[in-house]
Amino acid sequence: MTAEMPTTIGEPVLRWSGRAHSIAEIESELARIWSGQDLTATIDGEPGRHVPARTSVMNLVVVARRPEFAERCAATMQALTGRHPSRTIVIRSADPDGPSWFDARVEAHCMIPREDAPETCAETIHVTCGGESGLHLSAIAMPLVVHDLPVTVWWPGEPPLMSRPARDLLAGADRLIVDGSSWSGDGLGRLREMARLVETTDLAVSDFALLRQSRWREAIASIFDDPDFLPFLRSLRRISVTYSTHDETGAVGSTNLVKPVYHVGWLASRLRLSVHKPLAPVAGQAPGHGRGATRPAMSRGMAATLSDGRGEVGVIVRPVASPTPPGTTLRVELLADRRGSELRADVTAEAETVHVRVWHDGVEAMERHFRAPRKTEVELLSAAAAIVAPAGNESAT
Repeated sequence: MTAEMPTTIGEPVLRWSGRAHSIAEIESELARIWSGQDLTATIDGEPGRHVPARTSVMNLVVVARRPEFAERCAATMQALTGRHPSRTIVIRSADPDGPSWFDARVEAHCMIPREDAPETCAETIHVTCGGESGLHLSAIAMPLVVHDLPVTVWWPGEPPLMSRPARDLLAGADRLIVDGSSWSGDGLGRLREMARLVETTDLAVSDFALLRQSRWREAIASIFDDPDFLPFLRSLRRISVTYSTHDETGAVGSTNLVKPVYHVGWLASRLRLSVHKPLAPVAGQAPGHGRGATRPAMSRGMAATLSDGRGEVGVIVRPVASPTPPGTTLRVELLADRRGSELRADVTAEAETVHVRVWHDGVEAMERHFRAPRKTEVELLSAAAAIVAPAGNESAT
């Protein structure tokens, strides 16, 4: 066992740690941390701050198939000790084809949220399993959760959502946290799997890819705060989303489309639009790549049609060669036509700023710039953890 005393306000430090080689030993180690220690720290020879018993508002189960995922997720959760103290269980499998083995490290991280407050402490259990043991996620996680607290599963990377181990684990969970923008290919197949999970279970879903777009949604919504523009909201005729690709052809399936598609899905959900024709590749090639062109032809992207029962809304999701990370949204364009009058809006973003421009019948009618930095992973996890109801607007449904 080790012990350190927090010295910096708001900075988590390791208070205790121990090793275990079975579920039973982990439970014994947890009990020893909280009942077998003198929880009054001594500072400069004088009795110091009393450390409270474990403080948890939820259980967080992290399925980290790669070592770097485990380290990054644990560091992110420790940074949230003061806001969302949780029992965190990080499960990592190693050598799946080898013999079964089980190794765990049990830690307690504590933070002083402010000068006059007691320490807030939370446990992190790092479990590494080899062979057959690593396949039984539910059997590892569920005996270790704090009962009567919600269970959130954070699955970085590409969760095999339809596999038996994943379904068994998620059957005991209340929320799933993913990052759809990190999925391979276009990501749409796994997005459909996730939608089926939501439809057939009580599981709520938070996707970092969707949470990152809050600044885009706020900027788009701000357009229709103007009473002159609000009537056009029900007369939308086209939604165009441009995204970056590193593939010189922009071939369908070469770039993750989760973030571009989320823009369309959000607008459709807010305006109660239904899918009339699903996304499908657009035939032909983009302008400027005709006969005699020296560069490969760029894909024209994918198109769909939405409907509100009164009219149709065309959707185009198209790639543009760009040095920004593949799948990054570069531009959202809206076109509305009402009683012979046209409204066109253009939204773009960069590191710290979102730009909005609006033209009414060809005349520029609005230009706004919002300071809106990108969210860090700590902020994303905090936002995802704070969403407690499946009906929350940030759900990937």
